[in-house]
Amino acid sequence: MPNAASSQRSPTTGLLLGLVITLTAVVAYASYITVQLAGLRKLQSEMVDRNRKDSLQLLRIQNDLNSVALAMRDMLDTTERYPLTAWSAQFDRIHQDLDAGLKLEEKLAVVNRTPEQRQYLTQSVAQFWDAVNRMFALAESGKDAEAREQIRLSLQARQQALSTAVSRLLVENNEGEEQAAARIAQIYDGVQRQLYIFLAATLIAIVLTSLYLIRSNRQIFARLAELSEQRSDLAQKLISTQESTLRHISRELHDEFGQVLTAIGSMLRRAGNYIPEGSPPREDLKEVQEIAQATLNNIRTLSQALHPVLLEEAGLESTLAWYIPTVERQTGLVLHYEKSGQSFPVETSAGVHIYRVAQEALNNVGRHSGAREAWVRLKFSPDSLELEVEDHGTGFVAEKMQRGIGLVAMRERAELIGATLVIAPRAQGGTAVRLKIPKEKAEIHGS
Repeated sequence: MPNAASSQRSPTTGLLLGLVITLTAVVAYASYITVQLAGLRKLQSEMVDRNRKDSLQLLRIQNDLNSVALAMRDMLDTTERYPLTAWSAQFDRIHQDLDAGLKLEEKLAVVNRTPEQRQYLTQSVAQFWDAVNRMFALAESGKDAEAREQIRLSLQARQQALSTAVSRLLVENNEGEEQAAARIAQIYDGVQRQLYIFLAATLIAIVLTSLYLIRSNRQIFARLAELSEQRSDLAQKLISTQESTLRHISRELHDEFGQVLTAIGSMLRRAGNYIPEGSPPREDLKEVQEIAQATLNNIRTLSQALHPVLLEEAGLESTLAWYIPTVERQTGLVLHYEKSGQSFPVETSAGVHIYRVAQEALNNVGRHSGAREAWVRLKFSPDSLELEVEDHGTGFVAEKMQRGIGLVAMRERAELIGATLVIAPRAQGGTAVRLKIPKEKAEIHGS
């Protein structure tokens, strides 16, 4: 008994321990990686990306200064037919773009930029534009020679100094990017080293846990297979018992109650012969006789529904031909019955299960699909018999398909007769139920 109890012990504790070890390793590694990535992201966003954007603005400023240099060169050309004042609009555009670039560059300037460098660039640009304004003032007063002399002696020197300062800042940005790249490489090297350590520890934990999982799963699946076999045997016995009980109840209803009601109807007819035509007692007897006949018809219908005796007497095809119109009358569904292939006689026990599958499938159509019509197909082929019930409704919910007792019974019936059952949603909407049984399992032996 202790050994049996030990073999049935739940592996939950061991599995939870392995899970905790694995998760601890993963969380520790994830935390380390998160910290390192956060540092990388901060380094990249605060230094590399910001430095790159700052370099773009410096290039923009340098481009504007080069445009100024070219304009001043053309202005010093004595063969140029345009007066100096004609360049005022171009200088204004460059001035506006240069100011916008300087404002953006000031926001993006790297942290290691000294206040003296920022102040020098701002003051130098301001002094340069003051000199430009004085030059254009001389040109507007007609003193072109003095204005050109100011360009030659002052403005060009200031422009070159500004270009040199901007170039120096670009060089510093490049050096900053190189330093940041070196730091990033160091972080990556550290992460790579730690990665191997964490991976080794994690793999060891995973291997140990997996070995335990494999051992536990083999025990669990062996137990599940045993339980599944027991469940299947129980379900098949229940189905057999159900069919036997329904057959007995059906025969009792058909034979006992049917005979009693038939005798009652016959006695009522004979009793009516002794009562004058048109008298109230005769009308009452006639009404009771009609009630007895209606009850007899209902009992026969119920008897056929519980266990269609027609299966034993006329076979599966005739039973389906009777049952489908009955379902149409009872449910209001429009059913399209199609039969194809060279038919062969179906063994009664197999026919019962095929009939029950069709019955359950049509019940599901009426209760769950929302469709108003369905197709029932019985296909005979040289090696098999296939039953298909198809609707174009809403289809089955996956969870109901797994847990519905009716669907479980359909699968068990299919297993009883060695058939395959497929319940699949249609691409256009709805559900198709297909039961396929080998011919040797369905056909009456010796036929």
